[in-house]
Amino acid sequence: MARHNAAELATGAVVLAVAGSFLIFAVTNTGKSFDDGGYKLHASFDHVDGLALGADVRVAGVKVGSVEAIRLDPKNFVANVTFSVQDGVGLSTDSSATVATDGLLGGKYLDVEPGGEEKMLAPGGEVTITQGSVNLESLLGKYIFGSTGKGGDAKGAGSKGGDTKSDDTKGAGSIAPLK
Repeated sequence: MARHNAAELATGAVVLAVAGSFLIFAVTNTGKSFDDGGYKLHASFDHVDGLALGADVRVAGVKVGSVEAIRLDPKNFVANVTFSVQDGVGLSTDSSATVATDGLLGGKYLDVEPGGEEKMLAPGGEVTITQGSVNLESLLGKYIFGSTGKGGDAKGAGSKGGDTKSDDTKGAGSIAPLK
């Protein structure tokens, strides 16, 4: 019976050692750490669709921080994003931030473009020049259905082809067949 308990204890110790080594390997090779340090900055966006907590903050394509918090401002209905930037990466007061997509189907990240001012943002400062995320589905819909953004639909004035009858009693437009 003592031999059986010793074998179980040894097996458990080996499993814990292997799990610990996997954890150390994962932390050291992914660039993550338990204390990233750096300083925090803030930015406000109209849309942050797909931007998640922990998403990368990149300057010139290089990860320099991560998104720490995303909150809705109940007064202005904008998304307030708090993000961290590594110490030693100075961003000027005229830097801009954009919610960008990593490839066609990739995840979202915060792309920061440094400005040209000599004055730098202090910890807790705010990036005021921002551009929210672009909704890919909306863009595709506008392209496919020919919306020009002029307030009309595809069968309005100036459209070529399609049904231009004004006696549409159902209230729905029609789409012209492809030729």
